[in-house]
Amino acid sequence: MKMNSIRLGALLFTALVSLAAAEPSADSIHETFGSDFDAKRFSTPIPNKNTELRDGVLWTRGSSGGKYPPMVYMPVQGKDLTISFRYRYLGEGGSIWFFVDGEDGFGSEDHMLRVKLLREGVQLEVDAHSKDENHPLRQNNRPPDKISGVFRLNEFLPIEKVDLKRNEWHQVQLIFQAEKVTVSIDGTLWSKTLKRANFNAGKRKLLWMQNGGEEGIELDDIHVTPTMMP
Repeated sequence: MKMNSIRLGALLFTALVSLAAAEPSADSIHETFGSDFDAKRFSTPIPNKNTELRDGVLWTRGSSGGKYPPMVYMPVQGKDLTISFRYRYLGEGGSIWFFVDGEDGFGSEDHMLRVKLLREGVQLEVDAHSKDENHPLRQNNRPPDKISGVFRLNEFLPIEKVDLKRNEWHQVQLIFQAEKVTVSIDGTLWSKTLKRANFNAGKRKLLWMQNGGEEGIELDDIHVTPTMMP
C-alpha cells in the first residue's frame, strides 16, 4: 500500500510538472508611467524619436518614416488574459490599431487579433493560420511563415459605429478566456464577443500602432492580468 502511494505521488508530480511546462504562468503587468516606470517591460526602446514619457503618460506622435505609423511593443505571457489600457487623441483625425500577437498553432507566432480604434467606429480583424495555401481567407500576397510554413488568414468584421471623435480618455478592455474574447470600450459604450479557435492559444506580444499626427496620442494605465474564471 505504501509503495502504491509513493508511485501515485510520483505520477501526480510528473503530471503537474508537465502541465506547468505546457502552460506558462501568466504575467501580471500594471504600467502607469509614473515615477516607477520600467522601460524593460517594452521591447520598443523608450524614449525614441516618436515616443516618450510626458506628464505621467506615454506620448507617441509624428511619422515613423516607413510604411507604418509609429509602434510600441510590449511582451506578455499567458493564455487566458485580461488586457486593458486608456488612450486619448490630442489632435484631429488619426487612429490606433491595437494588436494581440500569439502562438499560431503550428510552432510560430503571429498576429491573433487586431482592434482598429477609428474616430467614428471600431473594426475587429481576426488573424488565424492554415497550411492550406488555397484557403479562401488567405492573404494571397503574403508568403508562408518562415518557421511554421503556415499562411496567415484574415477575417475582417464590419466597422461598427462608435463615437470616438472627442479628444478625451477612452478605456479599452479585452477579456480572453479559452476560445472567446470580449472587447469593450468605456464599459457599456460598445462591446462585442467573438469565439474563434485561434484565441485559445498563448499570447506573446501587444502592439499599439499609432497614427496621431504631430499632436499625437497618449497611452496610460496598461493592465495585463490572468482572466478570473466565473
